[in-house]
Amino acid sequence: MSKKPNIVFMLTDDQRFDTIGALGNSQIKTPNIDKLVNNGFTFTQAHIPGGTCGAVCMPSRAMIHSGRFLFSLEGEGQNIPKEHVTLGEALLNAGYKTYGIGKWHNGTESFNRSFADGDEIFFGGMWDHWNVPANRYDITGEYSDIVPFSSDFFHSKETVEMRCDHINLGSHSTTMFGDTACRFIDDYTDDKPFFLYTAFMAPHDPRSMPKEFMDIYSLEDIELPANYKPNHEFNFGIRHVRDENLENYPREKEKIKQHILEYYAMISHLDYQIGRIIDTLKKNDMYENTIIVLAGDNGLALGQHGLMGKQNNYEHSVRVPLILAGPDIPKRIESDSYVYLMDVYPTLMELIGEKIPATVEGKSLVQCFDGESQVRSSLYFAYTDLMRSIKKDNYKLVEYANDKVRRTQLFDLINDPYETNDLNDKEEYNQLIIELKRELYLQRDISKDKSHPLGKKFWEYYNS
Repeated sequence: MSKKPNIVFMLTDDQRFDTIGALGNSQIKTPNIDKLVNNGFTFTQAHIPGGTCGAVCMPSRAMIHSGRFLFSLEGEGQNIPKEHVTLGEALLNAGYKTYGIGKWHNGTESFNRSFADGDEIFFGGMWDHWNVPANRYDITGEYSDIVPFSSDFFHSKETVEMRCDHINLGSHSTTMFGDTACRFIDDYTDDKPFFLYTAFMAPHDPRSMPKEFMDIYSLEDIELPANYKPNHEFNFGIRHVRDENLENYPREKEKIKQHILEYYAMISHLDYQIGRIIDTLKKNDMYENTIIVLAGDNGLALGQHGLMGKQNNYEHSVRVPLILAGPDIPKRIESDSYVYLMDVYPTLMELIGEKIPATVEGKSLVQCFDGESQVRSSLYFAYTDLMRSIKKDNYKLVEYANDKVRRTQLFDLINDPYETNDLNDKEEYNQLIIELKRELYLQRDISKDKSHPLGKKFWEYYNS
């Protein structure tokens, strides 16, 4: 019996779906991700279903590792409870050596359930990329080294406590995680297949990177997106969120272009490390028997719709990269099937011939490898108690219902991919809106949204 394939899963932080050269962005430089696109299978309509808190990455990562939908998590994903079998756990049970690197936003106990070993582990959401409070793998699972940090010493004397047993001073997080992944591959001699999970902290702010990657870009070459606005056209309740305060209102064109330049530079730095990891697989004759997954945990606005963050249901925030490559995965094919990131878990289990745990709610995407099959006819999105949305047949209906605003938006995503032309008030779309609302209610009930405290609050506003 041949050895099961290795699995290398690389997750980026805040990388939007349209930040890959081979997929249509002519401004960004991503030569290694481009090669992955050309040697793998790309889901061009991969999404997260939104978030139940401002730190959208926390529930997003909990959904990836549990295979469960947004309203089936414990809390906002601070922890993955023992009754929810994690991806790493399932692979351990299937005979894999599991190794975790980088950002883990879902509790120490679930990390150690998922990984038999690891290094340079960051238990948190964001930090200074050059001085990450990191942890070696603790076999006890306690990670008891708690260190006080001044998180904003320019403006406050307040401290926060972080799990940290060392800091690699002056080592950028992307380089540090890339080095650790390459070292693991170079040193691997076990007969078992491995699951190597590398969770980057970039391109999440603070957007700093080695100078050579900044120098790839010039401000005069950066173009503003078609849906750039100085302000969002109405206040729907997120102006207090940290991400939205990274730039002043109104959003000035030159400042937004600078944000985009730095965002692209961070992604090019990521791309370089991704290339190193893939080259290390090739050097060790592992590449041909390794499944590679590259995904982003959520998107980011950066001036689109007058917003800066991911606390909304627009495409720039809920749509993400998702590329798979490796044995039994077709090459140079793109699928427009509607998928969620939680579908990666059951997909990997099917690819290695293992049973999908009963707690998993995602759907295997293997059937999509024919390039035509669809796994879902619609997608349901939410952000806290502020909005709910449905995407179906290339239309998106967005409902806002809170103490700030009660409003409906409708977008034709084929003719208006930047979601700038609201069709809600056009009479000829009345029947379509009725049908989309019917689907919204159906998916609300299937997802058990109304049983969640935030869903309960939203729907009470909506129906009042």
